[in-house]
Amino acid sequence: MGIVANPYKTTGLLGWIDNRFPLTKLWRTQVAEYYAPKNFNLWYYFGSLALLVLVNQIITGIFLTMHYQPGAETAFDSVQSIMRDVSWGWLIRYMHAMGASAFFIVIYLHMFRGIIYGSHQKPRELIWVFGCFIFLCLMAEAFCGYVLPWGNMSYWGAKVILSLFGAIPFVGESLQVWIQGDYTPAGATLNRLFSFHVIALPLVLLLLVVMHLMALHEVGSNNPDGVEIHDHNDENGVPLDGVPFHPYYTVKDLFGVCVFLLIFFGLIFFAPTGGGLVLEADNMTPANPLVTPPEIHPAWYFGVFYAMLRSVPAFFDTQIWGVIVMFSAVVILFFLPWLDRSGVRSIRYKGGLFKTAVAIFVIDVLVLEYFGMQGINPLFTMITRIATVIYFAFFLLMPFYSKWDKTKPVPQRVTE
Repeated sequence: MGIVANPYKTTGLLGWIDNRFPLTKLWRTQVAEYYAPKNFNLWYYFGSLALLVLVNQIITGIFLTMHYQPGAETAFDSVQSIMRDVSWGWLIRYMHAMGASAFFIVIYLHMFRGIIYGSHQKPRELIWVFGCFIFLCLMAEAFCGYVLPWGNMSYWGAKVILSLFGAIPFVGESLQVWIQGDYTPAGATLNRLFSFHVIALPLVLLLLVVMHLMALHEVGSNNPDGVEIHDHNDENGVPLDGVPFHPYYTVKDLFGVCVFLLIFFGLIFFAPTGGGLVLEADNMTPANPLVTPPEIHPAWYFGVFYAMLRSVPAFFDTQIWGVIVMFSAVVILFFLPWLDRSGVRSIRYKGGLFKTAVAIFVIDVLVLEYFGMQGINPLFTMITRIATVIYFAFFLLMPFYSKWDKTKPVPQRVTE
């Protein structure tokens, strides 16, 4: 088969590449000639910021891997060596640790934007589903990374989370030992989690991100008005309410990146531990199976789900129902496109019923997050049980209140 002629008429080195690889074609179709709605607002920064943080995690993770030594006897000391002996090691580690928290902040805001602007509705259901898989993969990646420093909180956090597999009836105990590679979290556990953290999960995460973007570019981006810009095109097929992603949104996103980096590095240089939320004090001491931290809790970004886990009482000496509730809180997100029966996408044109439900949901999530990071207390447990019910009610009742909600007329074209 001969060389296919370059359809974009590029010359020189670029032309030689284009005749063998669609570099210019990809740039034009996916960036320069990809038309996005012209009314994007601040909520649309978080998609590009998620990509930025992902790149940060990959690059800093590579450098950390060069010096990290997985093993019950070596892991903690190797992390301390990175902080003290490796040139700029402290900065790389802080960037990676702070990047994990930044990743979840950006992802949570990105998902919330999808909920309020209806980015999960037809024809973008698959975009949302891929995004939920990214979120699930990110949670697994974060858990593995949380354990790797092998501080005391890492050890006990791993012990608590891995024990959840032991709650599965009949096969739980054997499954837990198989996952740990030992009867308790130990060197074999570290090796397995390290392999998942640096190889398996990043590959899956990158694949899901590519699929997420491919699905997005296939159907086009949503916008704050929730109207389709491709319904009104000029004689050349160009959307009247769209602008090329480059240079308009590349410049816009560059501004968002600059603001984000100012905040990001400001926290790294002036509050690298995040007040104990990013790096806990209990994790500054080596793992010790004989010394239990005063309060065992996960990283802050798991606080909502940990609160749900603790809120469910153990029936018949098994925690399986708490595990089911915790995982159901994530799984139910996948069904959002089919739970939302509203005739309009954007919250701008939805009625008070839906807006009230969203406001209660936001407050409820914040309550779960707060109490998920607190110690065990009968009052706190009662509050988290109520909050857990409200969390699931937001989704399970959505087919009713989203359908009954009195909506406003949606404009034919995007508003400025």
